[in-house]
Amino acid sequence: MEINKKYEPQKIEKKWYEHWIEKGYFTPEIDIDKKPFTVLIPPPNVTNILHMGHVLNNTLQDVMIRYKRMTGIPTLWLPGVDHAGIATQNMVEKELAKEGKTRHEIGREELIKRIWKWKENKGGLIIEQLKQLGCSCDWTKQRFTLDEGLSEAVKEVFITLYEKGLIYKGKRIINWCPRCVTALSNDEVEHEDEKGFLWDLKYPFKDGNGYVTVATTRPETMLGDTAVAVNPKDKRYKDLIGKTVILPFIEREIPIIADEFVDMEFGSGCVKVTPAHDPNDYEIGLRHDLEQVIVIDEHGVMNENAGKEFVGLDRFDAREKIVQGLKEKGLLGKIKTHEHAVGQCYRCDTIIEPYLSDQWFVKMKPLAKRAIEVVKDGTIKFHPARWTKVYYHWMENVRDWCISRQIWWGHRIPVYYCQNCDEIVVAKVEPTTCPKCGHKEFKQDEDVLDTWFSSWLWPFSTFGWPEETEELEYYLPTNLLVTGPDIIYLWVARMIMATLEFKDKIPFDTVLLHGMVRDEKGIKMSKSLGNSPDPLDIIENVGADALRFSIIFASPKGQDSYYSNSILETGRNFANKIWNAYRFIMMNAEKIEGLPIRDELKLELADKWIYSRLNEVIEDTRKNYESLRFNDAANILMDFIWKEFCSWYLELSKDRIYNEEDKKAQLATKYILLDVLQNSMRLLQPIMPFIAEEIWQGIKKYFPMDEETIVLATFPKQNKSLINRKIDEDMKLIQELITEIRSMRKDIGIPIITKTGFLFDDILIDQEQVIRNNEDYFSKLANVIEITYNSGSKFGEEYIASSVRNIKISTLLTYVTVEIKKTFKMKNTKQLIKLEKELKMISDKLNNVKFIANAPEEIVQKEKEKFSEIETKVNKTRELLAGLK
Repeated sequence: MEINKKYEPQKIEKKWYEHWIEKGYFTPEIDIDKKPFTVLIPPPNVTNILHMGHVLNNTLQDVMIRYKRMTGIPTLWLPGVDHAGIATQNMVEKELAKEGKTRHEIGREELIKRIWKWKENKGGLIIEQLKQLGCSCDWTKQRFTLDEGLSEAVKEVFITLYEKGLIYKGKRIINWCPRCVTALSNDEVEHEDEKGFLWDLKYPFKDGNGYVTVATTRPETMLGDTAVAVNPKDKRYKDLIGKTVILPFIEREIPIIADEFVDMEFGSGCVKVTPAHDPNDYEIGLRHDLEQVIVIDEHGVMNENAGKEFVGLDRFDAREKIVQGLKEKGLLGKIKTHEHAVGQCYRCDTIIEPYLSDQWFVKMKPLAKRAIEVVKDGTIKFHPARWTKVYYHWMENVRDWCISRQIWWGHRIPVYYCQNCDEIVVAKVEPTTCPKCGHKEFKQDEDVLDTWFSSWLWPFSTFGWPEETEELEYYLPTNLLVTGPDIIYLWVARMIMATLEFKDKIPFDTVLLHGMVRDEKGIKMSKSLGNSPDPLDIIENVGADALRFSIIFASPKGQDSYYSNSILETGRNFANKIWNAYRFIMMNAEKIEGLPIRDELKLELADKWIYSRLNEVIEDTRKNYESLRFNDAANILMDFIWKEFCSWYLELSKDRIYNEEDKKAQLATKYILLDVLQNSMRLLQPIMPFIAEEIWQGIKKYFPMDEETIVLATFPKQNKSLINRKIDEDMKLIQELITEIRSMRKDIGIPIITKTGFLFDDILIDQEQVIRNNEDYFSKLANVIEITYNSGSKFGEEYIASSVRNIKISTLLTYVTVEIKKTFKMKNTKQLIKLEKELKMISDKLNNVKFIANAPEEIVQKEKEKFSEIETKVNKTRELLAGLK
């Protein structure tokens, strides 16, 4: 059997992925007698390319899908891509700009045509990249949020909600991005604290008798002021209510009004009111019937209402000019530094502008009630549970959702306006006759729906709704959603609301929220910061399995991941370790003819131990997969395969597998090595599918198994009869003793090739029995020629000693030269002096009453732990030196 000396993941991974796709292993069949396990991929944007966040998110999903597939139930991971309205249109508009054109010059139809062409040529690249990662999605069911079926679902939902009175059109202050030239929902605005200024502006009284001072962080909006407000309870300004002031530059007369919203502690206690450019001012304006004057246009430029002096200026240039003009007029008061949260567009980071505009909204409160209940009663569970509070807070304070966007790429709003009487008709297709006036001409609403409006229907629209399909009935509710906590509001909560409203079912029963991927300094990975590697480069260099294992290994459930090259080395080195073990086993297995029957095997301690440990690991791994603790599963499997199977059992088995004179022992060893390795690959397959398949298929040639692929192989079942705690403990004692003997040899400089005798004193009868029965293990792994028990350590010569538990281990120094002994003694004496000084310093600190009283508890605890650690080292070093003359 030809097995490469070096593990080459690139060849193996491509080969097996193509095989899996060709065989259709990822496409489940509906079996009404079995409840399926379903995961819907959070659809990546069509503009996306694979980054480390995608690697974590999709590997977590794939681990669970692959595990569940091995349990024998129909398992579906449904993939798809989001049309990403703003991001995709921006991408194509940038290409247009290179041609010196704008979207308005080429028109809506041509722009959409170009975007579809871009999508076919360049969009969806991330899907091919996910395949390289090993994602086992059912690609035959891939969906796109703008495909025909989903478009039908979007229209159905809009019309239904409109007819129920839950969708309405209204003039409201919305978040506006001047760069993307569109409205944004509250949840699409990211707030960052910034250091700015608070300017005091003076508005002169109409009667010329003084002025009133207002404070603002946005002087450019003053040109749209239509009132000054004070709190009616504020005694300082009681006499000002009803007076009139003159707005500088514009010379508009505006009243001083009383409104309880005004914070008496903010600034001077008087606030300027700009109903068209601030959400709170808008509400004040409605209460007092104030004029709404828009002074900034959709591009963030001052319009004609701002006056001749400012029209055409960028809003921030206008700010500077206004401040300077007020200064020259003597109407500028104090300027204070002021830290405040500034809203930015989640797509382009442009500072958003509160903007008065006609938009379409969804009433959310009526939809939120049931969505809160299904989480409160445990029907839907969040992992980690702490995110439940965040969910409740948002849902209990939910605001209406602005769903219209002033772009062209997306689901066009299914609303038609009669060109004769302006009657609104909401319909899936353009109406032929106006129901009000009988006119034949209509114009469709120019806006498109928020991208999230199609995404919130993902759990049921992907299965053919509004048609009641067999797949919809079988796969909904789905089971697991894996996503980041940053889109709890944007997506998770809305899917729960929509699925309950339109299918009277939950969309999924479990939500796993993972953390961010950070670099080793704790900084969020980002290509713009230059601290994020390209996952495809990593896959090319070390393979997808190494990357998958590394990211899972570094990601405790629900916590941020800290990625570094050393973590990547963990996955690569683990893959190499597995491969080397596989190569050794197979090279020897092919030389030994036949395979014994399992029940006829004659097992020694190490055999019983490896089977006991395997069956403990089977259950631990199963529990960790089921509880979404993939990081713990990865740790357990690496410890078992590397430290226990490869480092101990494999080493102990070598004598038997080489021993051609004892065929029974040789065949038993062959069987156990193949059996334990094939079971280990089944356990590991969800995390490292490629190497698992390659090795498992190789083992099949000598160890018959019924399944055709490890992808569909049965997940191992624990055999409790093979678990033996006494055997585990006996083997653990032997391992500890051998490890300490190796350490002693290394410390004193006795070469491993030198056969050495050891004395075990203060040993208990049952411990001695275990060791006597397995002395050959000490010979094989530590080159111990003889063990003497309870001799009383009566040496006439020099020796070194150590201990394991209650057992004192000693060896004579007749095996080493005088120079080695001298060097050993000098080195350890110096080390002892240093350790004793360190121990005294920590002891003095812990005996210091002031330190104990004032130091934080965690610092005191760390010092106690350090004391214990150093004390152990001191005792160990004294023990080593005790037998030296």
